[in-house]
Amino acid sequence: MKGLVAKPPWPGSAAAAGLASCHVCDRVAPVAERHCPRCGAHLHTRKKESIQRTMALLVASMIAYVPANMMPIMVVEQLGGGTEANTIIGGVITFWEMHAYPVAITIFVASVIIPILKMIALLWLCAAAGGWVRIDGRRLTRIYWLTEVVGRWSMVDVFVVAVMVTLIQLGNLMVIHPGPAALAFAGVVVLTMLAAMSFEPRLLWDRAKAGRKQLRKAREGEE
Repeated sequence: MKGLVAKPPWPGSAAAAGLASCHVCDRVAPVAERHCPRCGAHLHTRKKESIQRTMALLVASMIAYVPANMMPIMVVEQLGGGTEANTIIGGVITFWEMHAYPVAITIFVASVIIPILKMIALLWLCAAAGGWVRIDGRRLTRIYWLTEVVGRWSMVDVFVVAVMVTLIQLGNLMVIHPGPAALAFAGVVVLTMLAAMSFEPRLLWDRAKAGRKQLRKAREGEE
């Protein structure tokens, strides 16, 4: 019919079509414009040096994780001048011996298990995005989503210390002070959250797409 113009085939992705979603207001605009027409933010199809930044933040969090577990997270001053310093594991053992099992389990999971699992998951994602390992892209996307959901709960231990410092101030009988590990552990939480934010999950799909193209070419070559 006259007046109808055939549209070019869809290239398969917004990046291939020269489009980008603004990371501030989520408006889709041509990358050639360089800045979002709505909010003025810089447009980019992928986060620059995402893997390098994520790895750097992960290494920093691993370094901070050592003093966070080795140094005391809270110091208890009791009547008579007695002072007791507890690490994270020591606090878990203390709560367990007090039969406060839910608190002990919560602190152990949130302060020990979750940070380690999050670091391993982000390392795995970086390896997959860099092409060092081959894993299903959808599974990796779920892992990335879980790292962002559960990562914020690793701040529970610092929150418990803050609450205890605020509430348990019994004058000359008992005073609780936060230890140096509290600052180190807060640094671990912040660094892992920044690492998750700096990671570009769309790199996983780019790598999966490149892998499918290579597989298709290999099959065509065999035929």
